[in-house]
Amino acid sequence: MKTPFSPLSIAAAALAVCFASCAGPGRHTPYHVKALRPNNPDAVRVKISLSKQNIYVLEGDRLLMAAATCIGTPQKPTPKGNFRINKKIEQKRSYSYGFFVNGDDITPGEASKPQPGRFVGYPMGYWCEFAPAYGIHTGYVHPVPRTHGCLRLHKVAAPKFFALVKEGTPVSIADEQPEDAKYANSVARPTDYMDPDPAASFMISSKVFEKPVGALLSE
Repeated sequence: MKTPFSPLSIAAAALAVCFASCAGPGRHTPYHVKALRPNNPDAVRVKISLSKQNIYVLEGDRLLMAAATCIGTPQKPTPKGNFRINKKIEQKRSYSYGFFVNGDDITPGEASKPQPGRFVGYPMGYWCEFAPAYGIHTGYVHPVPRTHGCLRLHKVAAPKFFALVKEGTPVSIADEQPEDAKYANSVARPTDYMDPDPAASFMISSKVFEKPVGALLSE
């Protein structure tokens, strides 16, 4: 599922692998992201640097959160420009890529290419949509562009980002951001993107959307 040579395999790696901890321990450094509670939620804004593959969440000049992200490939690039969060869905599934479930058989597939059984989309938890069909959501954060245009956050960072933004939050996406000079070198990147994929039976279950434990935002 991790070969880069087909759209389906890219989707599988991009959306499934973020839940790899459920498949067993991996040989990687634990990933941590700190997120501060805003004093004024209406003043929160998001800046995304495509060259650094970083997401910065700010309140004025105050950095609330900085996290690594994975961006779209040259063939399916992440759109640039100024947007706003227009939709938030905590338990979102893909309409395009996922599994066909036929009894005990679970087969990866695309909704546009029907197979026997019912279609269950790949999980895209903590979905924050900023343009039609484009969102920021939980997913494997590879060190190179790997998505179909969406922006992926590690499963540790995604629920914190989801808690920081709301519908209407501004989002700026550009090759570079002013914050790169100050923060880019200190943003840690996840190392678990090569962990084994969890079982397909887990991916189609509600367990994939298990909520994180503990407070998401710090004072």
